[in-house]
Amino acid sequence: MRRRLSLLAGVAALGLTLAACGGGGDTPSDNANPSDATGKVGVFTWWADGSEKAGLDALVGVFNKDFPNLTFDNLAVAGGAGSQAKSVLAAQLKAGNPPDSFQAHAGAELQDYIDADQLEDLSGFYKDNDLTSQFPKDLIDRLTVDGKIYSVPSNIHRANVVWANVDVLKKAGVDPEKPATDLAGWFADMDKVKASGKIPLAVAGSWTQVQLFENILLSSLGSDGYNGLWDGKTDWKSAEVTTAIQAYEKALSYTNTDRDSLSDWAPATQLVEDGAAAYNVMGDWAEAKFEQDKKKSGVDYTYFATPGTAGVFDFLADSFTLPKGAPNPAGSKAWLKTISSAEGQTAFNKVKGSIPANTTAKTDDFSEYQKSAIKDFSQDKIVSSLAHGAAVPVAWLNDLSTAVSKFGGDKNVDSLQTSAAAIAAKFAK
Repeated sequence: MRRRLSLLAGVAALGLTLAACGGGGDTPSDNANPSDATGKVGVFTWWADGSEKAGLDALVGVFNKDFPNLTFDNLAVAGGAGSQAKSVLAAQLKAGNPPDSFQAHAGAELQDYIDADQLEDLSGFYKDNDLTSQFPKDLIDRLTVDGKIYSVPSNIHRANVVWANVDVLKKAGVDPEKPATDLAGWFADMDKVKASGKIPLAVAGSWTQVQLFENILLSSLGSDGYNGLWDGKTDWKSAEVTTAIQAYEKALSYTNTDRDSLSDWAPATQLVEDGAAAYNVMGDWAEAKFEQDKKKSGVDYTYFATPGTAGVFDFLADSFTLPKGAPNPAGSKAWLKTISSAEGQTAFNKVKGSIPANTTAKTDDFSEYQKSAIKDFSQDKIVSSLAHGAAVPVAWLNDLSTAVSKFGGDKNVDSLQTSAAAIAAKFAK
């Protein structure tokens, strides 16, 4: 895992790496010139509907202006967090039929594609477009694997956010302007909501439960303890992890009984929006949904870091790649140029609810939430999201997701802890 999750020691080392990688010429993509590109650019994402599709449409609008000789071919496959899309993509890559670019989460999720030799090294692209000076160092570190960079981020998302219905909280006797600071206080507030007849905590199917699980782990163990779960420094069999899993069990006791029948995140967030539930732990794509549905922050809904995680930013980023064997590598690079540009990132993130990865992007008219997230990312301790592929490779995430999903039914703390420890041991070798 040390190799898989390697972080560069500093900007100087990164600069030397990129300089060494900049002049390859070993593959067709090395000499592909975006300004000469024509034809179609097939881009594979999981942004198929709702606020996510609106964000993609905004980005495509900039792309069409930047490269009028290219046609964007939308290859989106629906499924929250890419749960369905990743399976379809894996089959296409295995069959030797890659798209021109595909969406993936920055971080460890990319490792499987790298190990399979399915991605082009984009270090030269970063050098040519001066991206290392425009993207935050924390982000560059998380994009770098063995001294190379394989994707271009379109944004930065935060996964440790609680979204709450102001009216539901007030009627339950909970002050929406004074959120709990730890899990015990939050559970006490949820008891009040439950007594009022509302659902305390809305959640949906498998991956949203994994995201809730990671939030409880982060709150219970702290950032260092949480990080240690993925690099071997925290023992999955420890008493501290037992306590964290017990807290997750308690959190599930406050959730909607139909959670497993909700296939994606939006229906769970909708329960909060409609006033059927008080809280929803969700990434800040929920902000885009509230905005799109004309809800007002501070009036209809409020937000805060998951209790116990203040000062920590649970990071993920939607990134795009240049697959080996892409049909139109020049078109792929054109797409990546738009994605990485200040204009493209401004247009996309304003609609998506996330914040730009490019620090030169204009954010004056972003929402108050987004402005707060920009500030927090600049000063908080950054950790990598489990549910969204930043912390561990896909195979590890898939196995752990199965264990978490099973726990939702049997509530067997020992079984989940034993399974998680065995999974970590298998993939840390």
